[in-house]
Amino acid sequence: MNSNKSIAISLGVFSALFFAVTFVFNRLMSVNGGHWTWNASLRFFWMLPILLVIVLLRKKLGILFQEIKQNLWKWILWSTVGFGLFYAPLTYATVHGASWLVASTWQVTIIAGMLLAPIINNTSFKSCISAKTLIFSLIILLGIGIMQFSQAESMEIGKIIIGTIPVLISAIAYPLGNRKMMKITNGRLGAIERTLGMTICSIPFWILISCWGISENAIPHTDQIFDTLIVAICSGVIATVLFFMATDRVRHNQSSLASVEASLSTEVVFTLIGEILILKIHVPNIYSLLGIGLVILGMTLHSLKK
Repeated sequence: MNSNKSIAISLGVFSALFFAVTFVFNRLMSVNGGHWTWNASLRFFWMLPILLVIVLLRKKLGILFQEIKQNLWKWILWSTVGFGLFYAPLTYATVHGASWLVASTWQVTIIAGMLLAPIINNTSFKSCISAKTLIFSLIILLGIGIMQFSQAESMEIGKIIIGTIPVLISAIAYPLGNRKMMKITNGRLGAIERTLGMTICSIPFWILISCWGISENAIPHTDQIFDTLIVAICSGVIATVLFFMATDRVRHNQSSLASVEASLSTEVVFTLIGEILILKIHVPNIYSLLGIGLVILGMTLHSLKK
């Protein structure tokens, strides 16, 4: 299990690297005037044909459609939660704050995943999560809290709240949708097929989001279309498939699953580096760097935990 867990955590870290593209490019598109509804929906419209071609080449499309047909409404519900209610609020939040700060706040998903585990699996909290797992995750959350506090001096409280609440919704929706879909498919689908299935079943939600953008007279511009393609490939396809591969490996061990979800905390570091290089932001203050250090420490302890 230790070897399997190490591989799963490594996959999680690699997925975090590609997930970081989401935060940086969504912020870039917002700064350049791109409406958040198109930042969100275009990613999934791009993902659909890309994943469809891959699954067709793997000759697994028939198996996928059969799985969806057996539990259609569950697929639609949990795909909308896991992809729709995860990504739309997260994209909206990047309009109101630095991408590295949004990425750090989103790490609340680590605790959310652990708290949801007993409910999803109908077991006791103690049997799902060890004390070490909880402590290491709380270290990560302490780091996030310090980073948020460090920004309170330079931002209005209202803007912090508007930027934080959508991220908290996203942080709950992603592990909830992912864990529910793992339970429904029960290892019968590969990560790529599951990603395509969830993309297909969340498309009605993205059509509604697109209509929202149109109602506000927001039309995607050329740079926005190209940038969302990059996000779709890096984050929507590569990162999502890697993360699903990681969670599938340890889906029967709740403690290891929590550690893999905690590996996403490295997004904060990757996002900060990307924002400094691409958006030319200033290096965060000492308190923010301390918070980032605690996030890295918590992730390291997770990976070393037996």
